[in-house]
Amino acid sequence: MLDFAGLGLWLNLAIFAGAAATVWMAGVQITHYARVISDRTGIGQAFIGVVLLGGVTSLPELAVAVSASIAGDASLAVNSMLGGIAMQVALLALADMLIGRQALTSVIPDPIVMLQGGFKILLLSIVIASIVVGDVPVLHSGLWMWALAAVTGLSLWVLSRAQHRKSWIANDQHERQEREESEASEETKEGGKSLSAAGWSAAATGAVIITAGYLLSRTADAIAESTGLGQSFVGLVLVAIATSLPEASTVFTAARAGLYTMAMSDIFGTNLFDLSFLFFIDVAGGADAGMNSAGRFEAFAALIAITVTAIFFIGLVERRDRTILKMGYDSFAVLCVYLAGLVVLYFLRDPGSGGG
Repeated sequence: MLDFAGLGLWLNLAIFAGAAATVWMAGVQITHYARVISDRTGIGQAFIGVVLLGGVTSLPELAVAVSASIAGDASLAVNSMLGGIAMQVALLALADMLIGRQALTSVIPDPIVMLQGGFKILLLSIVIASIVVGDVPVLHSGLWMWALAAVTGLSLWVLSRAQHRKSWIANDQHERQEREESEASEETKEGGKSLSAAGWSAAATGAVIITAGYLLSRTADAIAESTGLGQSFVGLVLVAIATSLPEASTVFTAARAGLYTMAMSDIFGTNLFDLSFLFFIDVAGGADAGMNSAGRFEAFAALIAITVTAIFFIGLVERRDRTILKMGYDSFAVLCVYLAGLVVLYFLRDPGSGGG
């Protein structure tokens, strides 16, 4: 395996910049292909957002986390995985600004996103239980992680069966939006790629995102080490930002294109996959259950993720189209909770890791 720390700071910075630009452009393209696939197959934006966008953009994190676990640093692997979940939800609040005069949760007609959020909260609850109670290794993985894997499989099965349920329409404004999205879909069908071409293009673009995303996370870690940030709080945040760039690209592109359901499903889908990856981290970590290395820091990171998800959950139910600073009240609350949570996490960090 290539030692990125041995490449030097400036070369790592150059690779990081190039990988970031590549991920952003690839994210724009794969969002377009996802829309074509959704239109031509009749599969809803919610399920496409979970399986295609969420699955692809979360694979670089899997590669980094598993490699860290194999190297004997299961704590770092768990930390990076849980630390990025709340950050990815905060991206939705920033994407809300792109809508401008409307709150993001007021223009999402598909109730499946609530189902996704509910399963995500359930998985996070299992993770917190494993930290608080402790885990017992069974067949190369912790017992709680086996439960996590089973619930993940159940959630994907339920989501696949729920994709054709009727969307809710709260008022005339949403009806107009649905008609506009339908007209846009017809334009895509008439002038866009064929389903086969879109599928192969999405696969190729996904491979680019996976490769560039992996380079992002590895070079970010090397940069943190070279600059002296190391395993400090700031160093971990830098890695979390790097691994969240694929999600940022696809979410902002989807929001700008008016694919609001796909944007939220992308984040919730990524979160579902990221949480399921804790099972693979556990398997790769060796004899002991990996979650036994987690503590207050990881537990509180998971609680932040539950809180910001619950806030959007409330916004989806209430559907109040009121904004502040060009974002919905719920998005504003999510940003406030996330930033306050970062302050708490700073004081919960391992004192031996440095303040950054």
